[in-house]
Amino acid sequence: MNRGQRIASIVAAVNLLLIVLFPPIDQYSIASAAVPVFAGFHFVFSKPPLGQINPDLLAIEVLVILVNLAIAWLLLRNPAGTAAKPRRFGLQNAALLFTGANLVLMLLFPPMESVFALTKAAVPTFEGFYFIFSLKPAHVIVGTLLYLEIVFILANGALLWLIFRERQTPAGDEFRAAMRQFTQR
Repeated sequence: MNRGQRIASIVAAVNLLLIVLFPPIDQYSIASAAVPVFAGFHFVFSKPPLGQINPDLLAIEVLVILVNLAIAWLLLRNPAGTAAKPRRFGLQNAALLFTGANLVLMLLFPPMESVFALTKAAVPTFEGFYFIFSLKPAHVIVGTLLYLEIVFILANGALLWLIFRERQTPAGDEFRAAMRQFTQR
């Protein structure tokens, strides 16, 4: 583990600690106890009355931090055998940064729906993306759409990372050895 990876690990650990200390809270209203409404982020030991931790959003936040740690780990790695050589910022690293930025933006602007539009239908309603720290009255996060966003962002990021990897041409000796094996069969 190099210095950059150690710093990224410490930052991720501090973020995880803050997320656990200030989890997302859903609050049940007195009028409709069946539908929880997103109530913001509160200290874990001083939740509002009729409030409970939103485990789905908390799991998504933890997942995003761990994925961003993995991205930082890959970006800050030293290529094999090149400890002092300066790194080149290539398309593969740009794909990792783009994926991490998309995950952070997805959490800052989650899909929301109105409590009044909630039905028992399989497909949730959707009203738009709202900033997570500005509370809209009677809005809840659409968990299904949030999970779909995460899956597509991670799948696209992984595909871009694989597509943009640097292809190394085989050395002359490796090529000749492979040709000898091929012709001996």
